[in-house]
Amino acid sequence: MFGLPGDFNLGFLDYVEDNKSIEWVGNCNELNASYAADGYARVKDGSIGVLLTTFGVGELSATNGIAGAFSEHVPVLHIVGVPSTSQQKSKPMLHHTLGDGRFDAYLKAAQQFTISQASLNNKRTAAAEIDRVLTDCVIMARPVYLMLPTDLVHEKIPAKRLQTPLNTQPQENDPEVEAFVLDEIMKLVKQAEEDIIILVDACAVRHGVKEEMRELLQRTHFPVFSAPMGKTAVPETYERYGGMYVGSISRPEVKERVENARLILSVGALKSDFNTGNFTYHIPATKTVELHSDHTRVQFAAYHGIGMKRLLPKLTARLQPLNEGAKLLSVPKFLSPVPQEDNQIISQNWLWPRVAQFFRPKDVIVAETGTSSFGILDVPLPHGAIFVSQILWGSIGWTVGSTLGAALAARERQLGRTILFVGDGSLQLTVQELSVMLRTGVTPIIFVLNNSGYTIERFLHGEQAKYNDITNWKWTSLLETFGGIEGKTSQSYTVRTKDELSKLLDDESFAKADKIQLVELIMEKLDAPNSLKVQAELSGQTNKYISLGLKTA
Repeated sequence: MFGLPGDFNLGFLDYVEDNKSIEWVGNCNELNASYAADGYARVKDGSIGVLLTTFGVGELSATNGIAGAFSEHVPVLHIVGVPSTSQQKSKPMLHHTLGDGRFDAYLKAAQQFTISQASLNNKRTAAAEIDRVLTDCVIMARPVYLMLPTDLVHEKIPAKRLQTPLNTQPQENDPEVEAFVLDEIMKLVKQAEEDIIILVDACAVRHGVKEEMRELLQRTHFPVFSAPMGKTAVPETYERYGGMYVGSISRPEVKERVENARLILSVGALKSDFNTGNFTYHIPATKTVELHSDHTRVQFAAYHGIGMKRLLPKLTARLQPLNEGAKLLSVPKFLSPVPQEDNQIISQNWLWPRVAQFFRPKDVIVAETGTSSFGILDVPLPHGAIFVSQILWGSIGWTVGSTLGAALAARERQLGRTILFVGDGSLQLTVQELSVMLRTGVTPIIFVLNNSGYTIERFLHGEQAKYNDITNWKWTSLLETFGGIEGKTSQSYTVRTKDELSKLLDDESFAKADKIQLVELIMEKLDAPNSLKVQAELSGQTNKYISLGLKTA
């Protein structure tokens, strides 16, 4: 449970501390705590993140993180300690209120960023309300909001509901409609003459169909590709995996293979700008089947209530007889060799293929919005690796708090190392959480890309503008400043050349990650992955077009 103490949640926190099955992780601020809960939920497969804040000032500070979790389909329970039920009725001018008697103002705000809410007001209905929002959180893979008044915290309620596990499985599909949908899909399959590819995206992970996807791939052998938000939904070492499809930003061989397929089976798509190469998908609806958590779309027809969790196993059974023909379909090789460059500058072009050689199976790899998230997309990750990034919401600094949550979840799941790539500008927003990493004993490796400011913003607009500059911190002093003991609980490095970085990456004592480590990478100010440059150019053209329209208006 992540969060901060505040006077309206202190009574509840006493019970949390006394509960041996709950680990309280006190954070430096509520925004970081919400990021940590998000990161924890992404890595702790099948679980949720939990955040505790206090009324008003605490919960509003966490709103950005909760909104990001909503945007990206991440299940987070946000518990808010609120004034007593009698105070909510009498409406005194309490601290942390707006001073105008609107005790429901923050609930109304939360309704915009959570899928379900509960304001507990009596002990008879409390258990049912708690179960309702928890069920919604898991099934819908979205944040929920729970108001916990100071007086109700101490009330005893029957434990009977705890004896029955929550039903967190999606509802059954209507059998007749489902059968019709399957028949419609198979008609398209027949027309495609088995020239089918599978395109996997974020919601395949968020809505828990990775196992169903694995069965589909193993039993059919159709070529499979992923969108950026779906990276590692399919093992990137799988021989039928062809790489990343990002519209016009894709590798030429991937773009050609995907866009020329006669039928695309899309699983869990989230078609945002950065996830689609600024909406440059060239896949007509006439040759697309989209599977989602709560509906299925076959060409132009939408079938609401037909979810992919129930549909996929039946579709797999129908497609399996085609596997011999599917094996013959070509798949591009997803490789990313380290380029030979005649200099010692740590370039974006060289960095990502080189660090890819450093990764190990089951590593958790966290990439900040910007050069890191774009750079790492186009390199293959090892079997069992988990990629964590916030491509749709894109709140810079998110990865620092998220890395804390991800590292704690990785430790519980006995996964590999947690490795963060974050820019210097992004780190400055949420750097305090390094101290919580030290306190909780997690040992991530943190690569800080020191390229003198907001590089992604420079490519979007204002290449030399002062607003894209930042103060250059003493990055290798941070861990000691936040309580680390150099050489014992922490270690920091600065690398300026390719040889220095390669030597460090090949050092087994560094690679075993038995302490938190920070590596400052000195990089060029105006260097960026090619995919970021293209995306920025496309986004800039869109923004310019809109700006011109407003100016004309």
